[in-house]
Amino acid sequence: MRHVPAPNPPADAAEPTAAFAALLTDEGRRLLADLRDHDPAQELATATRLRREHPAELVSAALGQARLRQRAVAKFGTEDAFRMFFTPNGVEQSTRKSVAEYRARRFAALGVRRVADLCCGIGGDAIALARAGIFVLAVDRDPLTCAVARANAEALGLGDLIEVRCADVAEVDTSSYDTVFVDPARRGGRGRIFDPEAYSPPLSWAVGAARTAPHAALKIAPGVPHEAVPAEAEAEWISDGGDVKEAVLWFGTAPGAYRATLLPGGHSLVGRGLPDPAVRPVGRYLYEPDGAVIRAHLVAEFAEEVGGGLIDETIAYVTSDDLVETPYAAAYEITDVLPFHLKKLKALLRERKVGVVTVKKRGSAVEPEELRKKLKLEGKNSCTILLTRVAGAPTMLLGHPARV
Repeated sequence: MRHVPAPNPPADAAEPTAAFAALLTDEGRRLLADLRDHDPAQELATATRLRREHPAELVSAALGQARLRQRAVAKFGTEDAFRMFFTPNGVEQSTRKSVAEYRARRFAALGVRRVADLCCGIGGDAIALARAGIFVLAVDRDPLTCAVARANAEALGLGDLIEVRCADVAEVDTSSYDTVFVDPARRGGRGRIFDPEAYSPPLSWAVGAARTAPHAALKIAPGVPHEAVPAEAEAEWISDGGDVKEAVLWFGTAPGAYRATLLPGGHSLVGRGLPDPAVRPVGRYLYEPDGAVIRAHLVAEFAEEVGGGLIDETIAYVTSDDLVETPYAAAYEITDVLPFHLKKLKALLRERKVGVVTVKKRGSAVEPEELRKKLKLEGKNSCTILLTRVAGAPTMLLGHPARV
């Protein structure tokens, strides 16, 4: 790995950086190995025992890192998480491994060979890109974050493909790279930042950086307003396991396109500019589109795929008389369409001996947990209750997951 000297860190950054460096010593690595399967509930006893043989500062740093590794398993998998290093923000904000790998495959398919990864964080995307055979310049301005990114590249055997540079991204010359990838910070002292111009760096700066390269991708929050998407960008919303994880603005691909991509299958639904579907009565089947389809405003494209219509012009539920296998939605077979009425619902479920319900809602003020408590269920059967509006009226739809 090529190490680029960074400016001397400010005094308040030196202490955490030094504490992290201690974890990279032989003693620190042995401690982390011993703590791999430690029980957080026993942390006080564990710390007391370890401090008899190791410096207290090192024990505290190792226990903190062990906790972060356990949290990171959900994003990076067991094999990588227990070899990597993390910061609290790094675990929270880093790209999930499956999403980073998908994006790296898209870059590789475009023929990308060198990427400037600006605001690289702990290196989650840089790792995926390097594993796809792409050289990465990983840039971040925080000394501790850069130290962690370097350690991760080394730990995973990717040091020859990842150069970590501690610098302000605005001062980095990316002209020798065929792609720019920017992942602006979208959290501040008060939590998530929803205004794209309040990102660090602002979205407008990231768009300007993207326009300097043949290809570029900007990772943004999935709730970004569509009007904030530049005309020359392709906007892609990505969900993983049914949860919408992020949106990406691609440059140099398909200007003006809107796409919803579902992982782990990698299915992509691309917009065709269709008008809103017509509203129709509830049919035998109800489809609940994936969040990425909804965020990308592709419900019309999905409805055409299954030959359905909307149950209400403001609700993203699609109904049809036919069951069509699709990766883009969960399907339910509907047995009852009833005006919302708690007493009637309780009586119906009691009559059918329903003891287990799944309550979903869209366009309803009723809280699923509160409803579940009031139902006082008994019985061996199960049911799905969808609280929604049908043609403007509060409605409860009863059914169960459909099987193709």
